Amino acid sequence: MKEHKPLSKWKNKLHEVIYEADTPSGKLFDIVLFILIIISVVLVMLESIDEFDQKYHRTLLTLEWVITIFFTLEYIARLISIKKPLKYVFSFYGIIDFLSTIPLYLSYILAGSQVLLAVRAFRLLRIFRILKLVKFMGEASQLQSALKASRTKIAVFIYVVLILSVIMGTVMYIVEGDESGFTSIPKSIYWTIVTLTTVGYGDIAPQSNLGQFLATVIMILGYGIIAVPTGIVTAEFTRNRNNQKENDDDEGFLVHVNTQACPSCSVEGHRDDATHCYNCGHPL
Repeated sequence: MKEHKPLSKWKNKLHEVIYEADTPSGKLFDIVLFILIIISVVLVMLESIDEFDQKYHRTLLTLEWVITIFFTLEYIARLISIKKPLKYVFSFYGIIDFLSTIPLYLSYILAGSQVLLAVRAFRLLRIFRILKLVKFMGEASQLQSALKASRTKIAVFIYVVLILSVIMGTVMYIVEGDESGFTSIPKSIYWTIVTLTTVGYGDIAPQSNLGQFLATVIMILGYGIIAVPTGIVTAEFTRNRNNQKENDDDEGFLVHVNTQACPSCSVEGHRDDATHCYNCGHPL
């Protein structure tokens, strides 16, 4: 069996603070991180308001630089506190962290790139760690499985809706014509889809009695059509939940996981009683 060299004491402590939310220091770090992320996103929004930016531009820029420097140090700390930094660099959160750190630096090279700072909002996904909502990731996994199992049925449904939209759009073009705004078949199909989805922008409206009757039929169909994909996914989701429940009953217990991250590969979701990473075998 391959022997895993443990991290040094200070790196281990740094890893505990940055990557784990089960400890007081880790929870405090994540809360501070969230506050700074929210402040940063608000600053980007305020900067987009010309009157506000002209009056407080220097203050906004100073605050943004303070936050950017903090995130830069945090990104470096994440790299040095794990054994395999490339695992983090190319992970989902690693890419998001990098993209949310570089825009202000790039703004001195590429004009307007600081707007990309809004990508920091994606970092709020870490709230699953802070609030210990890891158990909900199982629900998300079931929903993903339900969507995957329903993809063929949903694809057929969308195909039918598109065919219906083309037919009804063509009919409305013939019935209404240019006088009512139905200047072409594509524009009539656009109106049909907007009406069918119950959005109803109101930029085009039928004027004839027959056209209004057809519009009424399309609107009623829209309410029924909305329910179809929901029912398909719900049925698959319920089936998956029932299968999961049967498996849990067969095992006779539920497995609890925590937010502890592996110091080597950074994978999360370990059991409370785990001593080694289930992914790479590194000691926890």
